[in-house]
Amino acid sequence: MHFAPDSEDTLEFIVALGNTHPSASRSGDDELGTVEQLGALLVEHTYSGRVDGDETELREVQQTRDLLREIWSLDRDDAAERINVMLAEARAMPYLMRHDHFDWHLHATSNDAPLAERIRVEAALALADMIRSDETHRMRVCDADDCTGLLLDLSRNGSKRFCSIRCGNRMNQLAFRSRAQEDS
Repeated sequence: MHFAPDSEDTLEFIVALGNTHPSASRSGDDELGTVEQLGALLVEHTYSGRVDGDETELREVQQTRDLLREIWSLDRDDAAERINVMLAEARAMPYLMRHDHFDWHLHATSNDAPLAERIRVEAALALADMIRSDETHRMRVCDADDCTGLLLDLSRNGSKRFCSIRCGNRMNQLAFRSRAQEDS
């Protein structure tokens, strides 16, 4: 499955952001618990624009993370409603932008808008692509019993089940042990 490069980048950022949540992180801790961790995430995903680097911004981004994790699992119609609210609240006005190493792509807020608002609006635009393409089934939560990690399945056959190789290997190992025990 292919989407516009900026949509794919944003969807992958949503997954990375969502998987910093304690229920989804590898460590079991909030991996977005400090301003420094937020800064590292933004560098890793080349986020441009205003960054205040303070506790208020961190709390707003954490709230945005929780909102996006919730939207990720909604059905298509409910997700569309939430996305429309996000865009309306930000008074989003889409425009084309080219910066850093990115070619032309959509922005819908100014670079001076608060970080959490820019994240919500960019996420809303990317999620709108998923909804318009009727591909929301590619937005899933990990199938591992003990994981709530988000996953984005852009594979051709749409069969990805686990958020990471670690979860897939762990579940495959458990299934193997269960079968071995049944056979003995």
